[in-house]
Amino acid sequence: MTQTSDAVLARMMALHPKIIDLTLDRVWRLLAALDNPQDQIPPVIHIAGTNGKGSTQAMIRAGLEGAGKSVHAYTSPHLARFHERIRLAGELITEAHLTDILDECYEKNGGIDITYFEITTCAAFLAFARSQADYTLMEVGLGGRLDATNVFAKPELTIITPVSIDHEQFLGNTLAKIAAEKAGIIKRGVPCIVGPQQDEAMDVIEATAQKLGAPLIAYGQHWHVYEERGRLIFQDERGLLDLPMPALLGEHQIMNAGAALAALRQLDMQEEAFEAAMTQAEWPARMQRMKTGALVEAAGKAELWLDGGHNAAAGEALAKVLSTLPKRPTHMICGMLNTKDVTGYLRPLAAQADSLIGVSIPGEANTLPAEETAKAAASVGLASSIADSVEDALATITANDPEARILICGSLYLAGHILRKNG
Repeated sequence: MTQTSDAVLARMMALHPKIIDLTLDRVWRLLAALDNPQDQIPPVIHIAGTNGKGSTQAMIRAGLEGAGKSVHAYTSPHLARFHERIRLAGELITEAHLTDILDECYEKNGGIDITYFEITTCAAFLAFARSQADYTLMEVGLGGRLDATNVFAKPELTIITPVSIDHEQFLGNTLAKIAAEKAGIIKRGVPCIVGPQQDEAMDVIEATAQKLGAPLIAYGQHWHVYEERGRLIFQDERGLLDLPMPALLGEHQIMNAGAALAALRQLDMQEEAFEAAMTQAEWPARMQRMKTGALVEAAGKAELWLDGGHNAAAGEALAKVLSTLPKRPTHMICGMLNTKDVTGYLRPLAAQADSLIGVSIPGEANTLPAEETAKAAASVGLASSIADSVEDALATITANDPEARILICGSLYLAGHILRKNG
C-alpha cells in the first residue's frame, strides 16, 4: 500500500507525549542529522507576534510575488490540510513531496523524542533548502526565542507584530515576559520591523534590539499608516504611499498592512509590490465571507462568515469589523479551546451579535465544552444556547432568521473543521 503524509504524521505524533515543550535542543540535533538545511534556505523573513503574523505574512507574500519574486512560506497551524503549512515558490507542497520529506525526517530522527511541531518544521526546512526561491517567509509557531523556527543566524529581516497576552502557561504571565520571548527572534545587526506595541512590550523589544545592534523600524517612530478617504496611506522616511485598502477585512489589517509595507520597503521593493500586497493577499478564516460550498448552501439566504481568531485582542478586532458591516441580525456559532480566555474573547462581541450558539470542536481533545462557551456568552450579556454540531446550529438559526448574518468563530481548529465540511 502506498504511504501517505497522514500516515507519517500520525507516526510523528507518537514521538513525544507533550504537544508543546519549548526547547531547541531536539531541533538542533535533527537539523545536524539532516546536514543543516536551515543554512541553505533562500533569504529568510522571520515573523513573530501574538496577532497578525499570518495576515502580515500573506500581504508580504502577495507583494513579493506581485514584484515577480518567488517565495517559500511556512505557517501554522493548518486549517483543512497539513500541506497548507509549506508553500514552495508559491505553490502548496504536493502530497508525494510532503510524504517523502516527512519520511526522511522520521528516519533521520531515529525514534528519539521530538515534538510534532519540531519534526514537521525540520521537514519544511528540508523542502525549502531543496527548492529555488528568492525569499522564505517563516512564521513563528509559539513565542519566538525557543520556537523551532528560531534557528537562523542571519535572517534577511525580522518582524514583530502586536504582542498581547496569550499562551501564558508557556510564555509567561506578563506582557514584558511574553515580549521577551517574541523578541528572541531579533538577531545581531539584522533590521527588525515592529508593529504597534504597548509600552511595556516596546521597552523589552527596544532593549533587546539595542543589545544586539539590530536596527528597529518601528510603528509610530519610523513609519505611520492610516486610512484616509477610503485609501491606505503609509509614510516613512522614504516618502508617502497612497494605496488601495487591504483586501483583508478589518481595521486591524491597516496595521498589519503597515508592517508588510515597511518590510517591502526594507527589501527595496517598488510600487507594483506595494499595490499587490494590498489587493492580492488572501488569508482564509480571517473574517472570510464564505460564498460557495455545502454549508453555504445549507445556510440558504443567510450570509455565512468564518473567523479563526481566538483571544481577547482578536475578539476586539472582530467586533470592529462587524460594526462596519451593513446592519443585519447577527448570530454567532462559537467553539473554543479550553486554554483560551473565552470571556475576554466574547466580551467585545456582545454588542455586535444578537445571539450565540456554543458548539464543541469536533475531534479536538482540548475543546471547551459547548455548555461552557454558552455560559461565558450569557455572562457578557449574549443570549446563548448550545447545539450538537455546527450543522444543527445553522439549521436552528436559519429556521428562525432566514436572512441572518451567521459568524462561525472562536478557533482555527473549528475553522479548519468548517473548511473541510464545506468542501
